[in-house]
Amino acid sequence: MKKWILRCLLLLFTVTFLVSGGLLLNYYWKDAEREADYDKLSNMVDSVRQEPQYDVQLPEYEQVTDPKTGELRQILREYAHVYLLNPDMVGWITIPGTKVDYPVMHRPENTDYYLKRDFFQKSSAAGSIYVREECDVFAPSDNITIYGHRMNSGAMFGELMEYKEQSFWEDHRHIRFDTLTQRNTYEIFAVFKISASTKNGFPYHTFVDMTEEEFTEFVNQCKTRSLYDTGITPQYGDHLITLSTCEKGRSNTRFVVVAKGNL
Repeated sequence: MKKWILRCLLLLFTVTFLVSGGLLLNYYWKDAEREADYDKLSNMVDSVRQEPQYDVQLPEYEQVTDPKTGELRQILREYAHVYLLNPDMVGWITIPGTKVDYPVMHRPENTDYYLKRDFFQKSSAAGSIYVREECDVFAPSDNITIYGHRMNSGAMFGELMEYKEQSFWEDHRHIRFDTLTQRNTYEIFAVFKISASTKNGFPYHTFVDMTEEEFTEFVNQCKTRSLYDTGITPQYGDHLITLSTCEKGRSNTRFVVVAKGNL
């Protein structure tokens, strides 16, 4: 009887080990596949940026047919061919010196559509970098909230956590967030942690199009909560972007990086 029990336990442990190992291998395989897909997209953009006379060569835009509407659109040359692969793309975000170098998605008619979907709309635990539904990157809104998962590998918005240290901010204070039609650079002015609950925290994502009074309140709230003083204070009329991700080990806490640009 004891031998039979031991054999059953051994079989159970073996099956559990094999299943767990298989799931782990599948996770890493999908993660590698996802990163390879994003590398291909990034290479498509970089290949245009590396063309001779990229900064001065005309035309600056390429005319493409919108896959959704059939209308003709003028898209910045470096993003035109990536946009045709998925017209939910509204821009590209890069933080020089980090892994943040991704297309930015937006589907206003579906809440958190890209939370668990990659650029090609395939199921993905890492999701995509995407804009909050109420925001408009082309108008643009006074404040555009951009979400991304914090991956342990540092992918997506994983490296935002490095902004806990002021020294990291000093070396990486600028964010490039281009739309499909305009190249933009923003400067980070606040970094803070906050509860995801709107009852207990600061609902930063609700500040979209603001009056001067609301703008001042938003900026003051961000600077007051900031982990350190950057010495930068946006003025009404500046356009803002707010990068949001989950804090490491705390699913109910958000880590937020806010930057200003003069568009």
